[in-house]
Amino acid sequence: MSSTRARLLLTLSLLLAPAVLYAQIPAYSPAVEIHPDRSVTFHYKDDGATSVLLGLEGVAKPVPMVKDGDGIWTLTTQPLAPEIYGYHFEVDGQPRLDLSNTQITPNLVNLSNLLTVYGDTPEPWDATNVPHGTLDHHTYTTSTVVGLENNQSDYIVYTPPGYDAKAKKPYPVLYLLHGWSDGAVGWSAVGQANFIFDNLLAQGKMKPMVVVMPLGYGDMAFVRSGFKVWQDNVPIDRNTTLFTKALLDEVMPRVEAGYNVSRKREGRAIVGLSMGGLESLSIGLTHTDKFAYVGGFSSAVHKLDYTKELAALDPKTANLRLLWIACGTEDSLIKANRNLIGFLKTKDMPVTQIETPGLHVWMVWRDNLTHFAPLLFQSK
Repeated sequence: MSSTRARLLLTLSLLLAPAVLYAQIPAYSPAVEIHPDRSVTFHYKDDGATSVLLGLEGVAKPVPMVKDGDGIWTLTTQPLAPEIYGYHFEVDGQPRLDLSNTQITPNLVNLSNLLTVYGDTPEPWDATNVPHGTLDHHTYTTSTVVGLENNQSDYIVYTPPGYDAKAKKPYPVLYLLHGWSDGAVGWSAVGQANFIFDNLLAQGKMKPMVVVMPLGYGDMAFVRSGFKVWQDNVPIDRNTTLFTKALLDEVMPRVEAGYNVSRKREGRAIVGLSMGGLESLSIGLTHTDKFAYVGGFSSAVHKLDYTKELAALDPKTANLRLLWIACGTEDSLIKANRNLIGFLKTKDMPVTQIETPGLHVWMVWRDNLTHFAPLLFQSK
């Protein structure tokens, strides 16, 4: 990861984080050692700690660390698959960061450090020596999204290498939605979406397209209220309704005015992860006049009353070119996603069901995007 990218992650995280949870505990340096076999040793020093756990992305529960004779808490993993891992320490029940590592996720709720374990060959999300697209960050004054300072919302736009603003044929456009607790930068800063697109384009596996990554909230109270908000249909429905309006009435018109993108349904796609998957499926399946490609990754549809919301869904009227729903088999949302797919099949909707090993984690979502993007905007 470049130093510029690392500084961006650190700056954003310090601005957005609940800093009280991440007190400045002196760190052991180096806190992380990556061994030739891709096993990783983590260290943490806190003379006053009685218990230290390691939270590692992809592992279901925090793992106890062991205190050695020098007072250093240590844990060595099994060899890890080449990936980007989030990690943090839990010291006597309180989350702590590795302060020797400036690569920190820009998350609105829970911070983690980032660790990249490289393989013998590049992964689809690695930055490689290929032509790179451009990321543009836009802010605008919203009249829809509630709870933003000075009503300033934002979205990020990826344009592919060689993007031509005056090309006769508009570019197809993908609206890519982040999950709960992330912001507009989630897919680029942690998901590495721009590098995924760069690599797929260089390999000839994906159509050149513009990708829009908007702030995914309709009401900021939805994220500020904590995870318990997912137990209540009322705030879920309010957030989804307001975000739908913000996307359709504010973001899309701005994108279409500022970029050479298609305004036809056949040239638009929408997909998201977790909360974003709920939003992409809700919007895409109720606005088939605007989107011909619809997907969801680990979608938070556990409270969605689809028998009501999607009662009018008809495969002939919808005429979707792709309906793609994926989830990790160890994800707590797998049952809800299977139930939704079962309902869609009763409506005779042609749906592609993808299940891969994994929890509710970025490893699953990067892989989902790597396989989803090449399916978009292909000639029938």
